Amino acid sequence: MDLKLPIQITDELSDDEVIAHGELDLASGEIRHVRYEDYDVETQGIPASREDYEFSVGTLRSGTREVEFRIEADAVSGRYSITASELLELKGRAAKLFTQAPR
Repeated sequence: MDLKLPIQITDELSDDEVIAHGELDLASGEIRHVRYEDYDVETQGIPASREDYEFSVGTLRSGTREVEFRIEADAVSGRYSITASELLELKGRAAKLFTQAPR
Protein backbone atom coordinates (compact mmCIF):
# COMPACT_ATOMS: atom_id res chain seq x y z
CA MET A 1 0.00 0.00 0.00
CA ASP A 2 1.45 3.34 -1.07
CA LEU A 3 -0.71 5.79 0.84
CA LYS A 4 0.70 9.10 1.94
CA LEU A 5 -1.46 11.68 3.69
CA PRO A 6 -0.88 15.37 4.42
CA ILE A 7 -0.71 16.13 8.13
CA GLN A 8 -0.12 19.04 10.46
CA ILE A 9 2.65 18.66 13.04
CA THR A 10 2.55 20.63 16.28
CA ASP A 11 5.68 20.72 18.41
CA GLU A 12 4.60 21.81 21.89
CA LEU A 13 7.10 23.97 23.75
CA SER A 14 6.79 25.25 27.32
CA ASP A 15 5.29 28.61 26.33
CA ASP A 16 4.76 28.28 22.58
CA GLU A 17 4.20 25.85 19.76
CA VAL A 18 5.79 25.30 16.37
CA ILE A 19 3.50 24.36 13.49
CA ALA A 20 4.67 22.39 10.48
CA HIS A 21 3.14 20.37 7.67
CA GLY A 22 4.36 17.07 6.33
CA GLU A 23 3.43 13.82 4.63
CA LEU A 24 2.67 10.66 6.64
CA ASP A 25 3.46 7.34 4.97
CA LEU A 26 0.78 4.96 6.27
CA ALA A 27 2.87 1.93 5.30
CA SER A 28 5.96 2.81 7.34
CA GLY A 29 4.88 5.49 9.81
CA GLU A 30 7.59 7.83 8.53
CA ILE A 31 6.85 11.52 8.15
CA ARG A 32 8.57 13.27 5.27
CA HIS A 33 8.65 16.63 3.51
CA VAL A 34 8.32 18.64 6.73
CA ARG A 35 7.80 22.37 6.17
CA TYR A 36 7.73 24.69 9.18
CA GLU A 37 5.48 27.76 9.44
CA ASP A 38 7.22 30.90 10.71
CA TYR A 39 10.11 28.91 12.19
CA ASP A 40 13.71 28.92 10.95
CA VAL A 41 15.43 25.60 11.65
CA GLU A 42 18.77 27.05 10.50
CA THR A 43 18.86 29.65 13.27
CA GLN A 44 16.65 28.09 15.96
CA GLY A 45 17.47 24.41 15.56
CA ILE A 46 15.10 21.48 15.42
CA PRO A 47 12.18 22.06 17.82
CA ALA A 48 12.73 18.67 19.51
CA SER A 49 16.30 19.65 20.40
CA ARG A 50 15.26 22.77 22.30
CA GLU A 51 15.31 22.81 26.11
CA ASP A 52 11.68 23.94 26.24
CA TYR A 53 10.43 21.11 23.97
CA GLU A 54 7.67 18.98 25.51
CA PHE A 55 6.06 16.73 22.86
CA SER A 56 4.78 16.51 19.27
CA VAL A 57 1.31 15.75 17.96
CA GLY A 58 0.00 15.16 14.45
CA THR A 59 -3.38 16.12 13.04
CA LEU A 60 -5.08 14.46 10.09
CA ARG A 61 -8.07 16.35 8.67
CA SER A 62 -11.04 15.61 6.44
CA GLY A 63 -13.38 18.57 6.07
CA THR A 64 -14.15 19.85 9.56
CA ARG A 65 -13.29 16.54 11.25
CA GLU A 66 -9.84 15.72 12.54
CA VAL A 67 -7.87 12.97 14.24
CA GLU A 68 -4.91 13.67 16.51
CA PHE A 69 -2.07 11.24 17.16
CA ARG A 70 1.25 11.18 18.97
CA ILE A 71 4.41 11.79 16.96
CA GLU A 72 7.91 10.72 17.95
CA ALA A 73 10.50 13.42 17.23
CA ASP A 74 14.18 12.48 17.01
CA ALA A 75 16.15 15.44 18.40
CA VAL A 76 19.40 14.30 16.76
CA SER A 77 18.24 13.58 13.20
CA GLY A 78 15.26 15.91 13.16
CA ARG A 79 13.03 13.15 11.79
CA TYR A 80 9.44 12.57 12.78
CA SER A 81 7.63 9.23 12.86
CA ILE A 82 4.89 7.35 14.68
CA THR A 83 5.24 4.04 16.49
CA ALA A 84 3.88 0.80 15.04
CA SER A 85 1.10 0.60 17.64
CA GLU A 86 0.11 4.24 17.10
CA LEU A 87 0.15 3.66 13.32
CA LEU A 88 -2.16 0.66 13.64
CA GLU A 89 -4.62 2.63 15.75
CA LEU A 90 -4.40 5.62 13.40
CA LYS A 91 -5.22 3.51 10.35
CA GLY A 92 -8.53 2.48 11.93
CA ARG A 93 -9.34 6.02 13.01
CA ALA A 94 -8.37 7.44 9.60
CA ALA A 95 -10.58 4.92 7.81
CA LYS A 96 -13.56 6.13 9.88
CA LEU A 97 -12.59 9.75 9.28
CA PHE A 98 -12.49 9.39 5.51
CA THR A 99 -15.59 7.18 5.16
CA GLN A 100 -17.95 9.45 7.09
CA ALA A 101 -20.02 11.97 5.18
CA PRO A 102 -18.41 15.44 5.30
CA ARG A 103 -19.75 18.04 7.72
